[in-house]
Amino acid sequence: MIMKTWITSAGLQWLESILRERFGNLFQLRLHDDHAVLLNHGGGRQHIRLAIDGAAFTRSDSDLPCAQWNAKAEGWHTVLHPSLPAPGAAHLPSPLIEETANSCIIHYDILGLTYWMLNRIEEIGRTDLDIHDRFPAVASHAYKHGYLERPIVDEWLHILGQVMERVWPRIVLKQHQFSMKVSHDVDNPSLYAFKPWKTIVRMMAGHLLKRRDIGAFLTAPYIKLASRAALCPGDPYNTFDWLMEQSERHGLQSAFYFICGGNHPNDPNYRLDDPRIRQLMRHIHGRGHEIGLHPSYGTYKRPELIAGQAQRLWAVCAEENIRQNAWGGRMHYLRWCQPITLRAWSDAGMAYDSTLSYADHAGFRCGTCFEYPAFDPVAQEGLPLRIRPLIVMEGSVIGEQYMNLGVGESALTKILELKEACRSVAGCFTLLWHNSSLTTEAEKNIYQSVLGHTP
Repeated sequence: MIMKTWITSAGLQWLESILRERFGNLFQLRLHDDHAVLLNHGGGRQHIRLAIDGAAFTRSDSDLPCAQWNAKAEGWHTVLHPSLPAPGAAHLPSPLIEETANSCIIHYDILGLTYWMLNRIEEIGRTDLDIHDRFPAVASHAYKHGYLERPIVDEWLHILGQVMERVWPRIVLKQHQFSMKVSHDVDNPSLYAFKPWKTIVRMMAGHLLKRRDIGAFLTAPYIKLASRAALCPGDPYNTFDWLMEQSERHGLQSAFYFICGGNHPNDPNYRLDDPRIRQLMRHIHGRGHEIGLHPSYGTYKRPELIAGQAQRLWAVCAEENIRQNAWGGRMHYLRWCQPITLRAWSDAGMAYDSTLSYADHAGFRCGTCFEYPAFDPVAQEGLPLRIRPLIVMEGSVIGEQYMNLGVGESALTKILELKEACRSVAGCFTLLWHNSSLTTEAEKNIYQSVLGHTP
């Protein structure tokens, strides 16, 4: 599928906002001709001329070529590797960046790459989806060309920043600081509390006959009975206090995203009206952590359902005197249909979404670890929504059906590599760890190591 060109008034304005947030200065983008955009600053004669490739970066497929540029060989500083992948380009001229008296010429479409990656043009209209109708990492251009674990847009913008400093020697570019955000999708707040007794009996049989776990066999009915008024502290999935303690220890705020409806088998068996869930939400809010939305399984193409569930969350929070300045969240199962789901979040009045990571492989689905303003590439319209890319979901790294790195050193090493990639560009490392994935000491050790690790 060929999308509308990004070289529109709305597209250029959106890219100007990206540059303003990244570099802390006002820039003007003006179409020079069919092959270049001029980047101006401060009204002087100096400018940067950037090549544009409207054909490559309007394609919603993953078959673009990908060249490599040895930046260090041409005297430019890179933050990760000497060589930079250049999606969309089959060949690159040398030198890639030319300096003249009043300008620099960049012979690669950095702006087009930014537009293509951040707006997920590659995914629009795709039919090569997984069993949950998700666009998988293995089908992506980034995975095929080996740069999924690199913040490729941030790396190229780092190069652009150096060019800006050469063209405007007195310019002061914004200096960012590395940060980390942790969140927890509340798919299963309790292992036993919300299940019917028939299911509990089957679970007990499994504990005894399959796993030979006498302790779990004996505690299952006790926890079920002890959870009638509030979640039992001994429930294996009741790790909420532990998670908040870890965040508080490191000066972080945890975000807990709750499901507010749905009747699909992949939806949880709790309801927001349950007094035990309300008590949990009050407790989280009382400790200074965030409550957010986790739309149910069948909502990702149903804007009216996302809006309805957002309204339900707000109504319950208002009744419980839970007030926040902003509300965000993440789609259940990371289900996403671009730009339908994007627009649904915006139309529902949400401040941010943090869905965009692949389920089957951790990394930089959007090519960045910086939050950015949303843009609808079909309607060519900026949206009042922030996109907070997700870098790591624990299930992607640990899960047997995905990267299958288990709960040992391999998983920890991979997560820390991605964290350090974010640090290298002074971005934000966003981590999703489900409360129900901390049932073993090995899982808790990885989580603690990731939060506490500094180079």
